[in-house]
Formats: sequence, C-alpha cells, structure tokens
Amino acid sequence: MKDFVSALPKVELHVHLVGSASIPTVLELARRHPGHGVPTEEQALRDFYEFSDFAHFIDNYVKVDSLVQTGEDVLALLLGLAKDQAASNIRYSEVTVTPTAHLKRIEPDELTETLNKARELARQQHNVEFAWVFDIDGNLGKEAGPVTLDWVLKHRPQGTVGLGLGGPEIGVPREWFREQFAVAADNGLRCLPHAGETTGPQTIWGAINELHAERIGHGISAIKDIRLVNFLAEHQIPLEVNPTSNIRTKAVDAIENHPLPKLVAAGVPVVLGTDDPGMFHTTLNDEYLLCHEVFNYDRTQLAELASTAVAASYAPDELKNTLFSEINALLVV
Repeated sequence: MKDFVSALPKVELHVHLVGSASIPTVLELARRHPGHGVPTEEQALRDFYEFSDFAHFIDNYVKVDSLVQTGEDVLALLLGLAKDQAASNIRYSEVTVTPTAHLKRIEPDELTETLNKARELARQQHNVEFAWVFDIDGNLGKEAGPVTLDWVLKHRPQGTVGLGLGGPEIGVPREWFREQFAVAADNGLRCLPHAGETTGPQTIWGAINELHAERIGHGISAIKDIRLVNFLAEHQIPLEVNPTSNIRTKAVDAIENHPLPKLVAAGVPVVLGTDDPGMFHTTLNDEYLLCHEVFNYDRTQLAELASTAVAASYAPDELKNTLFSEINALLVV
C-alpha cells in the first residue's frame, strides 16, 4: 500500500506557506532572524510544535510567520515546499499565502516577483505546478479584508486562483468579508474560505450563504448538521479535510472519531490536505496512508480521493486529464 500511495499522482489544495516549512527550514530562519520567540535548537522547536489547542497553534504560527522577513525567505519556503511535495508525488498545489503577514516587511512588487520566480523554479526543479490562494487573516479583524484584496487585485501574481479566509473562526463571522469575496468573484477569483474547523455548522453556512464558497477549508463540523451535509453533497461543494491537523490542534479528539469517512459516505466531495505539514509532522502520503490504516480505505477508495482532489482543483484542463488518466492506470496494474 505504501508503494501504491507513493505512486499515486496527487494535487494538494490545502497547505499554508509558513506552516509548510520543515524543521530544518524553520531552524535556519530562526537563527537568521533571532528574537521572535521561535526556538533555535531542534528539540526545543519540536516541543514548540506540540499544541495544547487551536489558539495555542495560532499563537505559535504567528511567531514563525514573523521569521519571514525578505523575498529570499519566501523563496526558501516555497522551494522547500516544492521539494517536499514532489516526494509525495504532488504534481499541482494551490498554496495558501497570507499577504498581510509578508507585506509588513516585504515590498508589494517584491512579493509578487518572488512568487512568480518560485512558481517557475518549482516547475523546473521539482515538476510541481504552484497556484496561489491569498487568504484574509481573520486574526487581524475586518480591516484585513480590504488590504488583502487590494494587494491581490493590484499585484496579482501568475497562477492566482482564489481568495481565502484563514485564522481563528471564533469571533470572526464569515459575513465580515462579504464585500471582499463579492469583488473577488467579479474579478475572476474563486471563493475558498476556511469554515467549520473549530466552530459549528453555522460558520459553514455563513461561508456558503454570505461568501458563496466554492470549496471550504476544513468544514468538518458539517457532520453535526444533516441538512448541511445533504446540501454539500447535492451541490458538490468540496471540503478540504486535514485529519492529522485536526488531531494536532485538538479540533477532533481522536482519529477514530474523525468525520471524514461519514462525510465521504454521504456523498460530500472530500479532498485530503496537510494544512501545515511542517508543524504537524505529516506529508500528503501520510494522510492517504492514514485513511487506509484507520478507515480501512482500499486502493480504489484512495484513488477516488485523489481523483476528487483533481476535480476540485483549478488546475488547467490538460493537466487534470493527464492526472485522471494516470490515477486510473494505477488501478489497472
């Protein structure tokens, strides 16, 4: 099964730039930019990545985020991500980038140029096609919406596909950002907010009704509302589900209780992701293997997860068709 999962062509649709950084990469950045509260020794950093709850995770994420000071730091993160994703046979990846985190220290044009350069080098060096989802940081409140959208519309890097919404959900209603998502849609951007990771189904309904979400980051609390589950299935709105992340942030109490198999069985399109693989010590291969080991998914079911991700992506049609063919070919062997 490990060989099958390794050979399975994949796309990844839920991975955050800063959270993707491996232990060695974060250590390098912490030593390069000391004084930000991030440990500079390996074991201390691993301990730093043990989270008591979601709020603790967000606090430490922000500290790591502060290490990204220059365009070269962003490039190092992205090329490290491309290398790691290639090891999981990821061929296309929609990477979530939080502009407001980087624009404090990096000029707007430099950030665009860095993302364009990283996209080209990832393709050349690792055969990974990057696309971008730029998320509004809910941690910053309402004002983060206009600032984020303004940068995206004025400096839109190559490969930009959507507008996201990340950070804490509690105390950050999805409707705060109704105007930004409407303008984004008018400008050809896909609406891809997080919802229902640490809050209940009402946040997911908010993402659907107020932001017209086309895909939802996490969305696991949908399982508590059968009407919502049926709506997601009927309208084929994909959920980007990240099992290891949910356990590490305590969003789910035990992996055996994770709602993923129930959502899939109800006909909801489920896409596997890693969320913050560097912080959660996981890979996309690991997430597929987890579905085999915990939920008893066989090769056909794992291939269906991979195909669902391809269908839910905004990859070019030619690449989608190639990936569908390669996934189907694996089942014939």
